Amino acid sequence: MEDHDTPPVPDTKAKEPEKSAASPVPERDELAEQKKQLADANERYLRLAADFDNYRKRVARDQESLVHHANERFAVDVLEIADNLERALKADDEHLRTGVEHIRSLFADILARHGISQIDALKKTFDPNEHEAIAHVPSDEKEGLVIDVVSPGYRMHKKVIRYAKVAVSKGKTESKDQKENCDSPKKED
Repeated sequence: MEDHDTPPVPDTKAKEPEKSAASPVPERDELAEQKKQLADANERYLRLAADFDNYRKRVARDQESLVHHANERFAVDVLEIADNLERALKADDEHLRTGVEHIRSLFADILARHGISQIDALKKTFDPNEHEAIAHVPSDEKEGLVIDVVSPGYRMHKKVIRYAKVAVSKGKTESKDQKENCDSPKKED
């Protein structure tokens, strides 16, 4: 016989909250996601720092280039004064020449302090990287040699800022009479 009136016997074991197997996985996923975000943020920071460093270097280079070109334009304008000083030195008045020589010396020192030097062209082989030929002149010198400097050239540091205007030797040229005499046999008396 069954007794339906008896109450069920309580389970003496206390029920523990169930731990799901899925519970640790969300924590690991969250930790992995945070590590990924941290790595991404660190990478963005490093790229930004590198970009800023490149920008800083480019601005410094541009600034230096701007100053260099401004100095170059100034130097080209000032060289006109040097040309006129050279012309004044050719004057016959001795007192004028002495004063101008002193001014020229001071001026050359100032140019040298700014890295500006005169191109040595006289008696040098013509070089189109430094010289501008304005005349080809027959002479006793070998062909292609600079025989006269009409206007000196200048370089600033290593860059030519004004080419030397020069006359270049054509070499020896014979007149037609001399050439004909050399070609025809001499008559003997």
